[in-house]
Amino acid sequence: MSKLGNLGARLHRGEIGYDFVKNRKIWYGLSILITITAIVGLAVRGLNMGIEFQGGAVFTTPKNVSVSVSQAEEYAEEASGHDAIVQKLGDGSLRIQVAGIETDKANQIKNQLSDDLKVDAEQINAELVGPSWGEQIANKAWQGLGIFLILVVIYLAIAFEWRMALAAFVALIHDITITVGIYALVGFEVTPGTVIGLLTILGYSLYDTVVVFDSLKEQTKDLTKQTRWTYSDVANRSINSTLVRSINTTVVALLPVAGLLFIGGGVLGAGMLNDISLSLFVGLAAGAYS
Repeated sequence: MSKLGNLGARLHRGEIGYDFVKNRKIWYGLSILITITAIVGLAVRGLNMGIEFQGGAVFTTPKNVSVSVSQAEEYAEEASGHDAIVQKLGDGSLRIQVAGIETDKANQIKNQLSDDLKVDAEQINAELVGPSWGEQIANKAWQGLGIFLILVVIYLAIAFEWRMALAAFVALIHDITITVGIYALVGFEVTPGTVIGLLTILGYSLYDTVVVFDSLKEQTKDLTKQTRWTYSDVANRSINSTLVRSINTTVVALLPVAGLLFIGGGVLGAGMLNDISLSLFVGLAAGAYS
């Protein structure tokens, strides 16, 4: 740990450093490759939109139903005529989600599930979401994202300069694209929690960007009064001096998010944690990288 702390101090003082500017084409190429992969994944597989965006119904069974997840999925698809997603909750109950159905068919599906699962229909809880409400949620999500990006560009253009605002905007789009693309490739369900996660990671990504830009602005104040350092040299120093700080911030944020994703969602089976924790985990890592 002492060696790592010493390394961070030497980076901050400019005694050692990695030449990011000289090797920028390598990093541009890597970012383009990752982004293209994410876009292809999004185009080929598409997003698995939750019922909050498509409309549909969620049925929750009583505890300890003696039916496997795969069998319950088969029953739900036969009863509804649509694809179904079934999750086993921590208390032993099943969460059966059917998207794209009309709300007036919910009672019919509920009764059919009651017969197939051999439980009382009154014990099955049904939550209905109309498609028009789901469309409103999707529109609100896009509006929130658009407003956030506009405010970010305006703030950075005022606080720094328009070229830095443009660079930060590209970095934010880069992080969103990677996160959404991995979501498509993994096949996790997109819910309002996913949108919350996306907006959260934009804040972290912007934080790392502003830290570097602030250091760069400070170190270039008197750049034209000397001939020892070029702008590229100062840019490298700015990135290296804030590198350990950015990595530490990201690692500290990733640890609890990793707990939610791998332990909460993977080991304990709390599937509803996957939507927000995956977007946070991928987005935080992408934000630190970008």
